[in-house]
Amino acid sequence: MKLTKRYLLKTLSKAAAIVLFSTTATFSVADGISAKLDAWLMENSLGSHATGQENWDEIVAAAKEEGEVSVYTASGRIAKLVDHFEALYPGIKLTVYDLGSVKTIEKTVREQDAGIFTADVITTGNSGQVMYELLGKNRIFNYVPSHYVDRIPSENRDPLLIRVNEAMVFFYNTEVHPDGAPISNVWELTQEKYRGRVGIKNPMSSGSSLMGLATLVQEPEEMAAAYKRLTGEDIVLSDGVPDAGYEFVKRMLENDIVIYKSGSKLADAAGKAGQDDALIAMGNMTYISRNDSKGNVNAIVSNLDPVARLVYPNFMSIGAHAPNPNAAKVLIAYLLGSTDINLDTKLDKPYIEGASFDLLQGLAPYHDAGSVSPRSDVPLPQGGEIWDEMKGWNVSAKFMWEQGPKLRDFWMIYSSQ
Repeated sequence: MKLTKRYLLKTLSKAAAIVLFSTTATFSVADGISAKLDAWLMENSLGSHATGQENWDEIVAAAKEEGEVSVYTASGRIAKLVDHFEALYPGIKLTVYDLGSVKTIEKTVREQDAGIFTADVITTGNSGQVMYELLGKNRIFNYVPSHYVDRIPSENRDPLLIRVNEAMVFFYNTEVHPDGAPISNVWELTQEKYRGRVGIKNPMSSGSSLMGLATLVQEPEEMAAAYKRLTGEDIVLSDGVPDAGYEFVKRMLENDIVIYKSGSKLADAAGKAGQDDALIAMGNMTYISRNDSKGNVNAIVSNLDPVARLVYPNFMSIGAHAPNPNAAKVLIAYLLGSTDINLDTKLDKPYIEGASFDLLQGLAPYHDAGSVSPRSDVPLPQGGEIWDEMKGWNVSAKFMWEQGPKLRDFWMIYSSQ
């Protein structure tokens, strides 16, 4: 079917009437587990056979007998952990497949459909596909080491364990705006004074950008209320646009938003010192670290109506029929960090070295401003304290699954005009 503006808007309007835009919608895993898979789950105390009680020493011993563990990951930073993990668990070889979020899911589905089960641990974002295409079809299974359960809030481990939470935020240049953030409402970015002065990494190639937009679009009533608080008027939707969330995206595109291929280049464009004018950048919060590494002068808009922090999770799980299930359990525990950490633990930069590395373990490459452990007992990284100061919304897996493709189509149509 040819994708036209008329067809898309009709579809969006119909979908808006039936989809619940909720960040708390419950999720249930599909039935239909084969006898062979059920036997594997029973043998490894996973899925419905998880008991919640484990002998960790026995698991580590069994992992060393397996001798290896592989991980399919959307994050290249996990490769920095190989030597440290293998030193901590001698006899277990760690193999990292750095695939990106889309290819991590595609490779998992393609291989399992062909009867190939190579991945022990699978870690990626793209919450809609992870929940519905992987977990919902029994391609992955949740695993939370028993000695971490009380350290992780239920929303960060059920129905699937989060490896790290990250966020999209809005950056501004502190030299250009020395008196503080130039905006206090997201709708200001659709006004004439910001024409061509807002940047984003292409959501068609960036899962985090798409999830950031989706986190706004999934809350149309909040977006409409924010518009009225700014203008004093009720929002008037464009012809065929279903709600204020989609209207925001349309107006951003019509206001000549600048689309970047690289998130780091976007952050640098906004934050480069010595500019007379600079972009407002919608980007990954982790890029604030480029203030130190690249001399940028970015700051985060922390007080923004209706929301400043657009949170998206990165999950980790054990692949169905994983060849090394015990080593997978050990790696997942390692990625959560040492149980010796508490909120009073002092961690010094660089986190990827020395005593800090030994405590953070698999968290070390991600312990920076803009990344937050799923655990409640891990201190925020230096410079990341602003996380708790910002109002945040979490992307809805249900919305991403049901509306994500429509949002992509909407973006493509209006960005081409």
